[in-house]
Amino acid sequence: MTIELNRRAGLAALASLAAAPVAAAAATQGKGSPLPPISIYHLEGRRSERVVWLMEELGFPYKLEFKRGDLMGSMALIKAFSPIVPMAPTVKYGDQVLVESGAIMELILNRHAPGKLQPDLGSADYPHYLMWMHYAEGSLAAKLFSDYRAWMQQPPKERSRLVDSEAVVEFAEEFLKAHEWFGGAAFSAADIMMLFPLRVATELNIVDAVQFPKVAAWKARVEARPAYQRMLAKARPDGMIGMLRALPQHAPSGPRSPGPTR
Repeated sequence: MTIELNRRAGLAALASLAAAPVAAAAATQGKGSPLPPISIYHLEGRRSERVVWLMEELGFPYKLEFKRGDLMGSMALIKAFSPIVPMAPTVKYGDQVLVESGAIMELILNRHAPGKLQPDLGSADYPHYLMWMHYAEGSLAAKLFSDYRAWMQQPPKERSRLVDSEAVVEFAEEFLKAHEWFGGAAFSAADIMMLFPLRVATELNIVDAVQFPKVAAWKARVEARPAYQRMLAKARPDGMIGMLRALPQHAPSGPRSPGPTR
């Protein structure tokens, strides 16, 4: 009897040890790990605003490094801190140096704010959210700035037969006809990512803003958010400085020219 009791006690102890990691995971699910000190090296009106905006939405502490009203002075701060690849944003995350606004935002959300500003991983909205998180730079900003540089030299007389700036913005417009936000049903980090390139598209006259009323309405909603307004007060206190010149002419709106026939 004593041997049997000891055997059962031993099995129970083993079962308890095996269950401990599962119980610990369940207890911490939805809770982020402690946030290390964060310093954001910033250029006014540039992509670094995304990280500042995210921190304001989350209510997380951070230090903002820039020279007010002085883009060259702010860039000098970045170069002094990270001379090899000086970019805005450059973020000091604890003792690590990070670049790429989208990656920085995903890290902060996934590690320190799980369940906030992004749809549930298993939801129907999550694929859209993740697509727009990457589309913002990978397709939208890349095409906009490529066309901007080319069209600044020679304004276009017709739309591209392939993908042009109007097409990449039109894709966003069509999505917003069926969804209120780029993350689907609720505001998310995807909306933070998408504002910069869509603002560039219209304010630099790369596309005709009148052609995209859903984008304009969405833009008004996100810019009215209190966290966005707090970001502006801290990260762009004097309004836009050093803005690129608007294009004298963008490609005509409407259908693309047909391709060559065979």
